[in-house]
Amino acid sequence: MKPVILIIDDEKNIRSGLRSLLEDENYEVREAADGETGLKLIKSEPVDLVISDLRLPGISGEEVVETVHKQYPAVPVIVLTGHGTVDNAVDCMRRGAYDFLTKPLNFDRLLLLIQRSLDKRFLMRKQEELTRELSRLKERNRFEKLIGKSAPMRHIMEVIAQVAPTKTSVLITGESGVGKELVAQAIHALSERNRKEMISVHCAALSESLLESELFGHEEGAFTGAVSRRKGRFELADGGTLFLDEIGEINQSVQIKILRVLQERSFERVGGEKTIHTDVRVIAATNRNLTEEIRKGNFREDLYYRLNVVNIHVPPLRERQDDIPLLAVSFLHELSEENGKKIDGFDKKALSALYRYEWPGNVRELRNAIESAVVFCKGNLVTLSDLPPQFQRSTAAENGVVIASGTTLADAEKEVILYTLSQCGGNKTKAAEILQIGRKTLHRKLNEYGISPEED
Repeated sequence: MKPVILIIDDEKNIRSGLRSLLEDENYEVREAADGETGLKLIKSEPVDLVISDLRLPGISGEEVVETVHKQYPAVPVIVLTGHGTVDNAVDCMRRGAYDFLTKPLNFDRLLLLIQRSLDKRFLMRKQEELTRELSRLKERNRFEKLIGKSAPMRHIMEVIAQVAPTKTSVLITGESGVGKELVAQAIHALSERNRKEMISVHCAALSESLLESELFGHEEGAFTGAVSRRKGRFELADGGTLFLDEIGEINQSVQIKILRVLQERSFERVGGEKTIHTDVRVIAATNRNLTEEIRKGNFREDLYYRLNVVNIHVPPLRERQDDIPLLAVSFLHELSEENGKKIDGFDKKALSALYRYEWPGNVRELRNAIESAVVFCKGNLVTLSDLPPQFQRSTAAENGVVIASGTTLADAEKEVILYTLSQCGGNKTKAAEILQIGRKTLHRKLNEYGISPEED
């Protein structure tokens, strides 16, 4: 569907000239000879952009800008002005105009402004759609923090809904940073055990002796520093859920004790003789291949089967790219609010860079990247330059154009245009969109280079 541009100008020759130019660039055009007619037209049919003269009969250009900005804030307005009224045009910018141009018009500059303003309008619509989709997903899936619409995530959510009401042990597998703990939290939240908080133990962060005490508790005097009795996590989680993160890191002596709890629902504190019974659901997670660890003799096979009654594998972020925009918008809303900033979304290059990146650190790395971008963002959209350095390096490597030192600006422009055209398979319309120039401008440039600019 072609973008619709409304031209408001009392000079018929200017309207017809602009119409001809814009229709050649594949835009739909509407005309109005005064501000009142223009505003009525916007009210009666969808308009994507307004080009308005500053001096109009009746309603002034300033009033047109102000009215459009208030009533149709997503519709950008480009103001046309004579050299003597530049101050008025600047005032229009304060009232909400996207930009202004002085007459006589530079058509290349006008086409560039149109493309940029429509790109921004498209991006704002996209951000609004993503925000609405995010709200719908959270409401429909009942998972406040588990975000995604990809096929793997939909499957995970279905499994969670089925397994949550049961007492079954669950083993969550996946690379570091994919969100395994969020899956565990979702299972707990949808279970009957949600009256108590889920208790988490990060097994890799504790030594053998500390982990044993952390899980099972200890009696006074059980070891040096044990000055009083202390309840362990299995005891504290009674009636609730215990999440054992990175269970593949624990040694076999602790593995045996965990196996006993799973089998007999009982244990003794370190240094104690009294048997303590517990009703606890165990959810474990690991980024290791436990079957390989069993083969190496590092992990007990019997414990593995006790834990792996239901397996939920969370794929890496690079395998579920459809989730990236939703996650990015969710983190942006959260982190911009935390930092007291008003950031509406991402520009096209930033969103494209997030989508193409491999994400070795998965969702955790994505959140960190968005937090960094929020800190450095100066406007209302996150740009490519706001993202961490690896995104600029990645984008530059993929662009494939190397400009040698000493190259003139004209030659550099030629290299970029010809490379972009080759990447588009000779499609000049697509190349012009990527370069953010009008199709006629591209044809003129190709003529200058001695290349016949046949139609696509």
